[in-house]
Amino acid sequence: MQKLFRNYIQSFSGLSREIWWLALITLINRSGAMVIPFLSLYLTDDLNFSLSQVGWIMTSYGLGSFAGAWLGGKLSEIIGYFKVILGSLFLTGISFIIIQYLHSFWSICAGFFILILIADTARPAFFIALSAYSKPENKTRSLTLIRLAINLGFSMGPAVGGIIIASIGYFGLFWIDGITCILAGFLMIYTLNPKKTKEVDKEIVVQNPLPAHLDWVYVVFLIALAIFGFIFVQYFSTVPLYYKEIHKLSEEKIGLLLALNGAMIFVLEMPLIAYLEKTSISKLNHVIIGSALTGISFLLMLISPWAGVLVIGMIVATLGEMISFPFGNAFALERSKLGKQGAYMGLYSMSFSIAHILGHNSGMRLIENFGYTITWITMAFLTLVALLLLFSIQISIKKYSTEVCTVKSNN
Repeated sequence: MQKLFRNYIQSFSGLSREIWWLALITLINRSGAMVIPFLSLYLTDDLNFSLSQVGWIMTSYGLGSFAGAWLGGKLSEIIGYFKVILGSLFLTGISFIIIQYLHSFWSICAGFFILILIADTARPAFFIALSAYSKPENKTRSLTLIRLAINLGFSMGPAVGGIIIASIGYFGLFWIDGITCILAGFLMIYTLNPKKTKEVDKEIVVQNPLPAHLDWVYVVFLIALAIFGFIFVQYFSTVPLYYKEIHKLSEEKIGLLLALNGAMIFVLEMPLIAYLEKTSISKLNHVIIGSALTGISFLLMLISPWAGVLVIGMIVATLGEMISFPFGNAFALERSKLGKQGAYMGLYSMSFSIAHILGHNSGMRLIENFGYTITWITMAFLTLVALLLLFSIQISIKKYSTEVCTVKSNN
């Protein structure tokens, strides 16, 4: 047991002070993010919207995310990642407090579009900050630490959120979300002020930068990630509805089941990534393995009406998430060295925004028209499509490496 504990602690060693502060800011911010996992329930139960309307609201959410990711990439190149993150935290906090007072369909659509646009301007900036504060050999583990902070916050959020809903209602969640965003902003001013911190891996200035949208290997990779994101976002919209409608789980039990995801990531992800980094398996292969596991989790829900399958499915999906996301992020950061990081990471963030635009709405419509069984089969099929795209990238990269080696040997 002591050896396991020492290995766990060792997996965190070598990370910079700034990365730890960035992780703490993320934890404070995400620990208040209780609204998101319960959003579909809030819209249907509290505001009495239909599944079709909820789907369009989620699409507005996704469109805001897409626009915010693009804007964040641009602003990061113009004013720097620090100002982008700081402005996003403060304005997102104010937006969360305001949005609880919107009740009509169109005002909710507009409100969530603006909210997530502001919030997601910080996403490319966070990636650039993480890259700047982390040594090249520590980037994957640094990404994993930030994800650990995000998921620890999410694991606390749904568990506490379910209790808050049961006791005082949904409005409390919006206030907590808003206040924690603002607190995270103040902490960032105190700890990561550019005048007090130093970058350990500054962005490389490429003489002839390759535009992100012309790097076809990167574009195909992002298409595969967008499909994977389409599948993954179901766990924040259609899957909670499945828990409630088919398995009759209460909000508190749903919150605890979602909290299992964050708890597993908190305990297992960092040592798992530290171990996998030592293997000969490439980053892209890890993404393939993780994506496959997440797709399998949907098939597991078709096996039996036994509620225990939900726990098994969540465990398998979480393992897939733990493997695919850190190595997917690391692959994108590594590829971004070919051009401007702001543009590359903005495009990376936009791929997940596309998943939000299409995933929630399509998932709701599939359920409404065909039921949960067909919806889960569709997710498994889309997983297969994403895997084929990732395999095609892998073949192209190997072919390119072989050609380069051949040229060098001839010279």
